[in-house]
Amino acid sequence: MTQLTDPMKPTLRSPELAPLLAFGAHPDDIEFGCGGVIASETHAGRKVHFVVCSRGEAGTDGTPKQRVAEAKKSAGLLGATIEFIKLDGDARLEIRTAHAHKLAEIIRRVSPGTVLAPTLVENQHPDHGRLGKLVRDAARLARFGGLKELRGPPPHTIQKLFFYAVTPEAEPTNITPIFIDISRPEFVSVWTAAMKAHATQVSARNYIELQLIRARLLGARTGVDHAIALFPNEPLLFGSLAQTGLGARRF
Repeated sequence: MTQLTDPMKPTLRSPELAPLLAFGAHPDDIEFGCGGVIASETHAGRKVHFVVCSRGEAGTDGTPKQRVAEAKKSAGLLGATIEFIKLDGDARLEIRTAHAHKLAEIIRRVSPGTVLAPTLVENQHPDHGRLGKLVRDAARLARFGGLKELRGPPPHTIQKLFFYAVTPEAEPTNITPIFIDISRPEFVSVWTAAMKAHATQVSARNYIELQLIRARLLGARTGVDHAIALFPNEPLLFGSLAQTGLGARRF
């Protein structure tokens, strides 16, 4: 399987393709939750960077060393760069102001247009919802010029924050989602390969089939082959009705 883009090779991008920054609590969250979206974005020429906030050390299957190696391979297949940071550790994450500051510093450094994070729903791995809240806070703090705890890059204001759901139970019921069409075969193929790269996890449970079925169901709901739902943190502003896409109601 060849990757969609070489993350080490400079890519010519139009001005509106500001970097995409995706946060995951564990080494496989981003790929399982929204890997198809990542594939479509890197294919379009967007620079994508992953920030993983643990090494999966509390998991039943796979060692931290294995999990990190799998995540690096998976990110490469998707055309993304990746880094690992240490907060409280897998299954130990707590809401701390210092953590929000640390994530805000990363947002300033990467200067993304769009940020992705796990949803805030409580009925999922506790690290997911807590990380989502930390990222939401960090996105706001990153733009405050007078915050002395943030050093280095200048303040940065992101354009959009979207949440992704790693599992069906993590899908918010109080937010109207947007749907990203990932029907192109190369997107699904690379996404599948990226999920397979997490061999220690997919050998234990059929995560791949779960995510592909979810994408097919959302595709059927919206009139395409495969789609992934993202949940906006705030209302979206459009310059015209022409920019709003298609209505998703098909039934």
